[in-house]
Amino acid sequence: MAQHILIAGGGSAGWMAAALFARLRPAPETRITLIESEAIGTIGVGEATVPILRDFNRLLGLDEPDFVAATQGSFKLGIEFVGWGEAGNRHFHGFADFGPPIEGVAPHHHWHRVREAGRIADPIDAWSMPACAAAEDRFAPPEALRGEAGEYRYAYHFDAGLYARLLRSYAEARRVVRVEGRILGVERDPGTGDLATLRLDGDRAIAADLFIDCTGFASRLLGEALGTPFVDWSRWLPADRALAQGCTRAGRFTPFTRATAHTVGWQWRIPLQHRTGNGLVYSSAHLSDDEAAARLAANLDGDAIGDPRPLRFTTGRRERFWAHNVVAIGLAAGFMEPLESTSLQLVQTGLGRLAELMPSQGPTDPAIVAEYNRQTIGEYARIRDFLIAHYCSSRRPEPFWRDMAAMALPDSLAHKLALWDAMGRVPLHDLESHAEASWVAVLLGQGRMPRGHDPAADRPPLQAVEKMFAARRAALLAALPRLPAHDHFVARTCRADAAREPRIQCRYPKGETIS
Repeated sequence: MAQHILIAGGGSAGWMAAALFARLRPAPETRITLIESEAIGTIGVGEATVPILRDFNRLLGLDEPDFVAATQGSFKLGIEFVGWGEAGNRHFHGFADFGPPIEGVAPHHHWHRVREAGRIADPIDAWSMPACAAAEDRFAPPEALRGEAGEYRYAYHFDAGLYARLLRSYAEARRVVRVEGRILGVERDPGTGDLATLRLDGDRAIAADLFIDCTGFASRLLGEALGTPFVDWSRWLPADRALAQGCTRAGRFTPFTRATAHTVGWQWRIPLQHRTGNGLVYSSAHLSDDEAAARLAANLDGDAIGDPRPLRFTTGRRERFWAHNVVAIGLAAGFMEPLESTSLQLVQTGLGRLAELMPSQGPTDPAIVAEYNRQTIGEYARIRDFLIAHYCSSRRPEPFWRDMAAMALPDSLAHKLALWDAMGRVPLHDLESHAEASWVAVLLGQGRMPRGHDPAADRPPLQAVEKMFAARRAALLAALPRLPAHDHFVARTCRADAAREPRIQCRYPKGETIS
């Protein structure tokens, strides 16, 4: 068992690692150290999340209202896509399905059948509770509703810097030691090649057994020190620039993220309590930095706060994520553009996988390392394919979008889309991050209509299926008034200016509660 876990780098990834292993300390005597430098700073634009972050916070014992208040947060039912299929198109990727299966067949097949018969015309979003609630800016946890209307999930928007600060307090209260300093180099064991020591400024050195690389794009340990190559995916996801810009809150306080397509790339909008987060993701081969800045400035809801922060990146991943006794987490492991808010998801799943596979006989067991890499490589590939599907399914006429629609796809995605086009099925593989309903929301939302549907959907009488859809639609509309407005819910339950200290309750195996 690792006696000393050393986390290189702070930010959301570093402090999530520190908090998790402080909570799940492998052994009572295990020491955890985090090294970061205030002079280096962090990216800090991971402000939208997916529902599994709720599991992470619950594991730590973070009280939800206090967590949202401490991070100036809000709630997220999904993502509204504007202009992706074509200019003027809108669709919603919500965290729910479009109803229960009908005779064992997913609801979108029945929707396709009834639509082809000319019996309904509404988009499939009409049967998504998150989409219906988001259209009216309403939010409450699903426990507020009963029956099918309450079968949805939710996530958060928050200030990433404030989240890291909250996790730092949590971790330091649980014996994690923070060291201020810059990493100058490493020393490796001449026999095994493992990392032995990190050399810091001030003529300091820290030895450890297991190193977690959270040094961002630099990937100081896995990439630089161990020479692990980077696998470039820019031929499929060519956006390589982003500008992040906060602005004063104005307009709707939406319980969703908005992703608006432009002639080159797209723009995000993330509502927080104290500001609105905005950003433009684009390809530098198609748009200059000055043009991008002007376009972003012209599409802000409120007055700009500070100057836009530039970010340069290449979408892809390290060839391996665990090598010797180094595991890379976050940007040190790879980067997936922020279209589906997967950055913190990959941090969380990477840490969870490491916790599950933490070896009892030392951190370099080849079988454990190989399994960690196998699972993580698969997860990155599945997310990559999901992101590409947003681009290649567009029918926009601009050169950037035409190039994306005409690209040669990875074999795994080509197979998925071919089966979808034939009969509306999405073959899910091992380690999928997105369920079939997510693919359905994006593909149907962008107007990628399959030629057919599951033949089993033809079994029930058409009129009976039509009545089922009408009943579900009526049930959703009847449930909506029971949900408060998003701004009212936030103000009532988790307003950031409410005087409070975040409550933390963690129940450990022996049953004692630490508050």
